Amino acid sequence: MPTLYTLKEKNIRKTWFLMAIFLIFVISLGWIFSQVYQDPIIFYGLTIFSILMSWISYFYSDKMVIAMTGAKPVSRENYRELYNIVENLCISAGLPIPKIYIINDPQPNAFATGRNPKNSAIAVTTGLLELLDRSELEGVIAHELSHIGNYDMLVSTIAVTLYGIVAMLSDLFLRMSFYSGRQRNKSRQSPVFLIIALIGAKIAALLIQLAISRKREFLADASGALLTRYPEGLASALEKIGKFLRPMQRTSTATAHLFFDDPLKSNRKSTGFWLLNLFQTHPPIEERIKALRGIEV
Repeated sequence: MPTLYTLKEKNIRKTWFLMAIFLIFVISLGWIFSQVYQDPIIFYGLTIFSILMSWISYFYSDKMVIAMTGAKPVSRENYRELYNIVENLCISAGLPIPKIYIINDPQPNAFATGRNPKNSAIAVTTGLLELLDRSELEGVIAHELSHIGNYDMLVSTIAVTLYGIVAMLSDLFLRMSFYSGRQRNKSRQSPVFLIIALIGAKIAALLIQLAISRKREFLADASGALLTRYPEGLASALEKIGKFLRPMQRTSTATAHLFFDDPLKSNRKSTGFWLLNLFQTHPPIEERIKALRGIEV
């Protein structure tokens, strides 16, 4: 199994790669539109914007994700058992205690976020607390803490923010191109290539966001099982969660890959076709359970 140092360095490299691709996307969009509208201010403006948003996404992406999911902070007094489980597992893992949040949703799920263990947060749904017993809940929490300890969340959380920004800009420019295409009848410049470029940028951003390796889920499952010394607790939690088929009330494709299980419930089984499997945010639950039950502790 890779060491924590190896995982940290690998995920830091992935983060810089994502931010570089984001800069290229946005600056390219700015150059295309500056050429079409013959206005260099568009290019300079989007270049400054992309640099600023890269900086913001690194330092504040965790807060953005919390806001996007509607999670609310909790205290020890209100959720004593949850707080004690997180605290005990953090002591065992040698991690600082993250901020703890609750999402008011019947779907059993959880996620972790933050650029490093000192600036991390973990959120669980009310459905998770109602469905699982203590050993199963410990398994899920240990899985999420493993993401924090493995530095998975550095790249995953930033991917959410950058994908959202590229998608937003693509939508904005698509509307502008359609509008300008109707208004500028005397112009010979066709907006077709613009539309193709914008749609391509949005698809590319989505593929980069989905390219966050699903292998990290298997690694976090294994790390979590070793942390609790009880793989069956996490396997049992996955079985129960897998039977809940309703999607979350408040989620999106941008944040789906952060969760313990796919909140959109679109990954029930492997399709057997690699191209379709590429668009799944999580490995199938039955594969995760099989891997867990093969672990010897």
